[in-house]
Amino acid sequence: MPNKTEYKKTAVESIKYQLRILNGIVLLIVCSLLVLIVRFLYEFIDYVSTPFLVAILSIVAGLVVIGMYLANTVSRNAIRKIEEYIKKLNALLTTTKDIREIVHGDVLLENIMDGSLKIAGADAGSLLLTEGDSLVFKVVKGSESSKLVGLSIPKSRGIAAWVVNNGSAVMIDNVKNDSRFDPAIDKMTGYDTKSVLCIPLKISSGIIGALEIVNKKNGAFSREDEELVSYFADQAAINIARSKFYEDQKNYEIHLTDILLDAMDSHIHEKRGHSKRVAKYSLLMARAINMSEDEKKKLYRACLLHDIGFLKIRLKDVSSKEEYQAHSRLAHEMLRQINFYADIAPFVLYHHERYDGNGYPAGLKGEAIPLESRIIAIAEAFDAMVSRDSYKYIGKVISRDVMPSAQGFRDAIEELKNNAGTQFDPELVEIFVSNVSESFLEEV
Repeated sequence: MPNKTEYKKTAVESIKYQLRILNGIVLLIVCSLLVLIVRFLYEFIDYVSTPFLVAILSIVAGLVVIGMYLANTVSRNAIRKIEEYIKKLNALLTTTKDIREIVHGDVLLENIMDGSLKIAGADAGSLLLTEGDSLVFKVVKGSESSKLVGLSIPKSRGIAAWVVNNGSAVMIDNVKNDSRFDPAIDKMTGYDTKSVLCIPLKISSGIIGALEIVNKKNGAFSREDEELVSYFADQAAINIARSKFYEDQKNYEIHLTDILLDAMDSHIHEKRGHSKRVAKYSLLMARAINMSEDEKKKLYRACLLHDIGFLKIRLKDVSSKEEYQAHSRLAHEMLRQINFYADIAPFVLYHHERYDGNGYPAGLKGEAIPLESRIIAIAEAFDAMVSRDSYKYIGKVISRDVMPSAQGFRDAIEELKNNAGTQFDPELVEIFVSNVSESFLEEV
């Protein structure tokens, strides 16, 4: 088993070593010239014959030429080494920056694998993650890679398994001479593994997998390759853990949102499906004004939860408009305390503000009202007017003798137009009525 101290010098150490040699050569040349010149001037100038003088000068000239040649050669090698190292560092920094911006797990793993091969200049590789007592091939690059993706192997055999169990990197020039190598994978794919660089993927809680790079394209893997890929692997492991956390958070959010929507539908039968319809009407406007994907996602989530405050209100006990209107503040208080809902809490708080400033809870006016809130206001009012399962406006939920009834599509459009500039943003109303149709109602 190779020891780290037996590996080749790092790039920086190699550069320093070559520059020390260069300095020594230059110093030797200078000292030699000084010694020769001093001795020539003070001791032999009166006795040296012309042929001997010529010989001395020839020797000095020869030393200068040889020294210059050696210095130039060493300098070129040092510069080449520096340029190669800088190229790899640039690839490392660029790839590290790129993976930091990726949150989707499958895309992240692909980019990590591609980045590793680029940094090390290798032909193939695989990224394996631990699952229980096994290692699973998540990404594989190379011939017949499709045969390995998803394959589980025990942690008890193979180079990657050894790396995960011991938490140490392994660099092998010839795997056929290493007892840890398991040829079963090569037999399965028909690929001929010759050299391997395998790095553990570590986070603070432990080792989550291994990054295995196979067959360097030019020469053998170096200590420099190990250092660069090890640094990259550390960053990759952090990003894998972050991506897993993000996916878990999204999973929690999706399930929690579904639970809350079911609770709202059960709590207020008249509003069953209302939130999802409001979301679809809102996205119609969002697409028309070219909202970014991130903005549309936030808007969609806000639409689904805009009436969540009703869960804290017993509608049968509501006796005043103020009690009913409290639902937007209650929703805001509920959402702002949850990390993955905090960014949409203001949209929910202000979705009953009016464009003319006569809404609630803050009496905001015009564009002081968040764009998302203005969109939701139009979508919610329209759904209330065209849906048989929804009530119309705040007064009617309080009046026991007023029953909701569906309003015609054209009447609802006219109502929006009549209230544009007072209750609703006039530009958004125009955009909505220009894009909605009766056939769209059937889809929602």
